[in-house]
Amino acid sequence: MTNTIPQPQPQPQPQPQSQTIASTHQPKFSLGQIVATPGALDALSHSAYTVQALLDQHQAGDWGQLDPEDAAMNELALTANEEQRLLSSYQINPECKIWIITEWDRSVTTLLLPSEY
Repeated sequence: MTNTIPQPQPQPQPQPQSQTIASTHQPKFSLGQIVATPGALDALSHSAYTVQALLDQHQAGDWGQLDPEDAAMNELALTANEEQRLLSSYQINPECKIWIITEWDRSVTTLLLPSEY
């Protein structure tokens, strides 16, 4: 008869307090002045994401959850020197989405809720 030696159970790893998404890409464009609406700041304060993490994604060309047409317009605005704004959309929790919009002249980038547009 053999005895089975119990294997140690893996311990759960602590989860980070905030979601950090490190970008390994060079920024694709300038953000200009960064502003945020009170609604966006409040929503982010109750999420696992940071303003900086979302800005890093946006600036790296990770547009989040955009439809293919909007994503293609962003890419065109970057490659063809089109004077168009850049839009990203990030689902920060099941009930809330944050938009980031960089103006066509890259002078201002705004974080806002879609309802604040």
